[in-house]
Amino acid sequence: MGQLEGKVAIVTGGALGIGAAYCKRLAEEGAKVVVADIEDGNSVVGVIEQAGGRALFIETDVTSEPDNKNMASKTFQTFGRLDILVANAGLYTHLKRHPSVEETVQEWDDVYNVNVKGVWLGAKACIPEMKKNGYGKIVNIASTAAFQGTPGITRYAASKAAVVGITRSMAREYGDDGIRINAIAPGPIETETGKPYETEESLKRRLVSGKKRALGRNGLPSDVVGLCVFLSSEKSDFMSGQTVVVDGGGTLW
Repeated sequence: MGQLEGKVAIVTGGALGIGAAYCKRLAEEGAKVVVADIEDGNSVVGVIEQAGGRALFIETDVTSEPDNKNMASKTFQTFGRLDILVANAGLYTHLKRHPSVEETVQEWDDVYNVNVKGVWLGAKACIPEMKKNGYGKIVNIASTAAFQGTPGITRYAASKAAVVGITRSMAREYGDDGIRINAIAPGPIETETGKPYETEESLKRRLVSGKKRALGRNGLPSDVVGLCVFLSSEKSDFMSGQTVVVDGGGTLW
């Protein structure tokens, strides 16, 4: 029996990249999985179902409150409960890098709408459903950029620092309801979604980044999905409000 047998999980941004990896691994552990994304997630659903799992795609724009409410209510209507939210949807791979003073208000608004407001709206929609069972797990996806700083995309680093703040505040608010809220802060993760945006400069930056880590490389989705399972499972029931760094020893406390 898997660690998440009988649980129901939503993964925002679950159609591609690391979000798809979260979906597949949660399903392998026995969870029924909702792929919530603005992109088509039916291929991920197909993979899960072919392996004998249950999954559902719900088209969801995380910046929209009605979409988030629809995501939570359809999940509950379909599976009868809601236990886990992995707030993975975010903007990063296609962001243009330039000095902070050259960033535009529109660029900041675009990133904050997805990376910050989207995290809050997802929790706002799902927590009432979790409270019905007196139990729930929310796993927010932050980034080591919140701790190290990332030159050229200040808006991204700031948005991920905000995710850490959301995690801490909401964990204190909803602990009495049996809802545990934690965050994962990955370093650079190699996924297919970043390939179309790769340049000679970004490739060089990525290679240098990997060599600086204690383990000598950047991460793969397989390096972080195990932590997502742990934070979604009963094994982490006495953890809340924490942000766990997974970056191969690039960020040391």
